[in-house]
Amino acid sequence: MNNKSNKVNAAITIIGNEILSGRTQDTNLTYISKWLNTLGVRVEEVRVIPDDEKIIIRNVNELRKKFNYVFTTGGIGPTHDDITTESVAKAFNLKYVYHKEAYSLLEKYYSPEKFNEGRKKMAKLPSKSKLIYNPSSGAPGFIVENVFCLPGVPSILRSMLGGLKNEIAGGKTILSKTVNLKTVESEIAKSLTEVQKKNKDIEIGSYPFFRSGKIGVSIVLRSENQKKIDKCTLEILRFVSKKNISLID
Repeated sequence: MNNKSNKVNAAITIIGNEILSGRTQDTNLTYISKWLNTLGVRVEEVRVIPDDEKIIIRNVNELRKKFNYVFTTGGIGPTHDDITTESVAKAFNLKYVYHKEAYSLLEKYYSPEKFNEGRKKMAKLPSKSKLIYNPSSGAPGFIVENVFCLPGVPSILRSMLGGLKNEIAGGKTILSKTVNLKTVESEIAKSLTEVQKKNKDIEIGSYPFFRSGKIGVSIVLRSENQKKIDKCTLEILRFVSKKNISLID
């Protein structure tokens, strides 16, 4: 499958009561989004939902029909509130069964006395699942059609993404350019709007910052076409020069 001429998109669903309560801060979203960006996949929607079977099923079914890829994080562990795996099985009308290879991997990873019912639970997957191998802690994630289910622990999730590149048929790589200005947004808002109107196929973002004692604005341009980014950058630099706004390295 070659999607180099098409836009490829994805949605991310972060699952966990601990995220919604504020007890745990999510960092997976940023990492997955950046990783997908390098593969030419645009993340176009993100949802944060609780550990609730009906809500998980509804969201998985909505998103898998709408996007090329769906990534879920959280809820595939050994405890009673880890219900993502069984919920995904129900979303696809698949049986929730022991996966022979997953069971074998976990059986080898844990000593017999430590391979308890909770850990055996992590070998139960939707039938027809494809494994996402876990080099950190043994317990695999899984893929069903265009839905990729990963753990919520950031270090483990990151170690698993590397093995997924061949599973993703991305589009053109999304390029970006950042221009940092010593100004405030209100000073450039009108000019930046005019540039955006003339360059509708370029994504232009304006982000204020305060760092190292400096107040400024980062203008970020994103596109699949480097020439268009360069042209748009020149237009921005022209009005920046006219307004005597300084650039920040």
